[in-house]
This record gives sequence, structure tokens and C-alpha cells, in this order.
Amino acid sequence: MDLLPFDEYAASLNRKRTAAGVLFRDEASRVLLVETTYKTSWEIPGGSVDADEAPWRTAVREVREEVGFDRPLGRLLVIDYIPQDGPMPEGLAFVFEGGLVTADEVAAIELRDPEIRSVGLYTLDEVRGLVKPVLARRIIAAIDAVRSGQLALLEAGHPAVEQQHR
Repeated sequence: MDLLPFDEYAASLNRKRTAAGVLFRDEASRVLLVETTYKTSWEIPGGSVDADEAPWRTAVREVREEVGFDRPLGRLLVIDYIPQDGPMPEGLAFVFEGGLVTADEVAAIELRDPEIRSVGLYTLDEVRGLVKPVLARRIIAAIDAVRSGQLALLEAGHPAVEQQHR
């Protein structure tokens, strides 16, 4: 077996897209969602990781841009492996804890990002109807991770351990 020169080997490595989001919820366990202007499904605050940017920095930047919150980022709740989907390459999604927000704080958000149409707090039943199924599963896993104190490892929103037994 011939080994590639290191530069060629490095250039041949797989590249994955990466995203980072933040879970904010209120005392009633409603989840903060943002309605985007560029797609029909809603999202948690967050977005794609830029080149040379760590996911936790992306989460802080996107939260500031989308909802204007400037607060410390909580712990990592979820790492979700996302398989290729049509033109979108495979990737990883990170969800961090944002902590509790109040309805008054959400009502006071001044939307300045042209990508965001509206924001609101939604029950899990409402969340399921607003976000893609994979994100709904990721949000539920993130809420469970807040309660359990354990990091959730997922594959397309499903617990990774279940995936290994299929």
C-alpha cells in the first residue's frame, strides 16, 4: 500500500458542514423559535459555522445577530450527525444551552436581521408543527439533556445508541 504525501492526504479528507444552535426556553418549557424569511420551517437561534470559526463562537454570534441576546453560552447539550440530504452534504449540528427567557424578554426583541421574520415561545406540540422533524427530535433531546445533565449524541435526531443496533 502506497501512502499519499501528507498534503495530498489532507486535501482528500472529507469536509462536513457544521451548524450551531441555542436552546432557550421559559419556565413553562416553551421553546424560543425564529421564523426565517428564506425557508418555510422555523429554527432555534443559530446557523452555519463559518470557516475558521468554532461552533460555540457561531452560536454566540448567531444569537446576537438573530435575537439580540448577548449572554454567556451554556453547556453543550447535543451533537447530531446529519446525513446527506439532497444537495446538502452530511454534517454535524451542535446545540448549546441558552437558559431561561421570559415572555417579556422575547416580546422586547427588536428584529434587525433580515433573515428573521418573527420570534416566539412555543410548546413542544407547536414546535413539532413548525420545525422539520429532525430538528423537533433534536430539540426534545436537548430538553432531555438539560434535565439529565447528559450530552445527547444523535444521528438524524435519533439517539446514536439506537442507530448502532439497527
